[in-house]
Amino acid sequence: MAQTTPLTLHPDRLFPSDPLVRDIARRLYQQIKDLPIVSPHGHTDPRWFADDANFDNATTLLLLPDHYVFRMLYSQGIKLEELGIRRKDGVAVETDYRKIFRIFAKHYYLFRGTPSRIWLDSVFHDVFGLKVALSEETADHYYDSINAQLVKPEFKPRALLDRFNIELIATTEGALNDLRHHAKLKGTGYEHKVITTFRPDDVVDADRADFSANVAKLGQLTGEDTQSWPGYLAALRKRRAFFREHGATATDHGHPSAITADLPASEAAALFQRCLAGTATPAETELFRGQMLTEMAGMSLEDGMTMQIHPGAHRNHNQVIFERFGPDKGADIPSPTEFVSNLKPLLQKYGNEASLNIILFTLDETTYARELAPLAGHYPALKLGPAWWFHDSPEGMLRFRHQVTETAGFYNTVGFNDDTRAFFSIPARHDVARRIDCRFLAGLVAVHRLTEAEAAELAYQLTYGLVKQAYQLK
Repeated sequence: MAQTTPLTLHPDRLFPSDPLVRDIARRLYQQIKDLPIVSPHGHTDPRWFADDANFDNATTLLLLPDHYVFRMLYSQGIKLEELGIRRKDGVAVETDYRKIFRIFAKHYYLFRGTPSRIWLDSVFHDVFGLKVALSEETADHYYDSINAQLVKPEFKPRALLDRFNIELIATTEGALNDLRHHAKLKGTGYEHKVITTFRPDDVVDADRADFSANVAKLGQLTGEDTQSWPGYLAALRKRRAFFREHGATATDHGHPSAITADLPASEAAALFQRCLAGTATPAETELFRGQMLTEMAGMSLEDGMTMQIHPGAHRNHNQVIFERFGPDKGADIPSPTEFVSNLKPLLQKYGNEASLNIILFTLDETTYARELAPLAGHYPALKLGPAWWFHDSPEGMLRFRHQVTETAGFYNTVGFNDDTRAFFSIPARHDVARRIDCRFLAGLVAVHRLTEAEAAELAYQLTYGLVKQAYQLK
């Protein structure tokens, strides 16, 4: 192996440079760094845990599922075909996984200063025990070393859940999913560690080409007449109950905007029929999604499921990539999102219900102090989700804490969500959040806005307590 650079993780990484504040952050971090990981929202594949088979190789594990990685490479002119991303039309793409890993290693410098670099270096160092930095020269060493470890029993998915100290991980499935992998976990002892989340976008988004077909299938699955408004709502209640039987404590709604509506039943029924018939205008399909957010809030009040709203992503912005490769290929872009007016219909109906848990996420950071913190700082039903997706970064987390804390406080937030498909990076992502929270709290202690004892209590809550409360996890 050619000349290499050592791979080291500094023990004070992400802590403040000021010695006094850094010492406080260190002390806080020592108290919470080994707490169990609670991952209440993410996109890992439940098949991994159900089948408990070893992962294939370094490329299919670390690169192909991670749009953070290949979107950066694509931005620098590397074709997705060269990275082994499958095309919808069946045109051949690169299948030599070693060659793909070499491309990644050659361009690893592109990730300098990004959260992906932090997560990946942590995985390489802490999970695989690699001691030299990734580069073009060390690509084969990395590939062979990682692959040699992946075949061992201790690298099976369930063993890694235990090794990573993951107390609970929630996957996310569409309303029509049969949850066979979660069913397979029953009786293994892992059915309480790996639970599902109900995401009904496939049967509430009338802009989808398969909306009507999905609603028909919803009727077949539930025995309800989903061609009628009452039958459609009854079917959704049945699916929610089915998901709860497989551990779900939460729903998730990935709408383009935060629009909600509270239409009279007759108007909602007529709108539903236009959506089914495919005659609804874009404004009407948006209104229907808004009506369904309010309907789902009402159902959450009935069955106790926490409701997550993830608006503001312009999905599949790159039409060429979408047509060639399909969704989730790194071309989703944050969009401006308005909450105060858009959420008002839902909040007028359910916002004062203290027993309802609605968690708001945003990709529009301009709304933190102006809209989200004041809303969550008033309505009992609302909590704020953590910095998400593009802002799941050291700076993004700090911006979130600085902008929402003074108005919403800490206890109207819900800890940290890793929201990832990249299973091996989950410990690193949670460690970043813990370090940043300790950094923020240490700053408050240093200027005498908190005692260190209060900061220690808050560090525990931000790491472990608030997430279990918000997602009703026992």
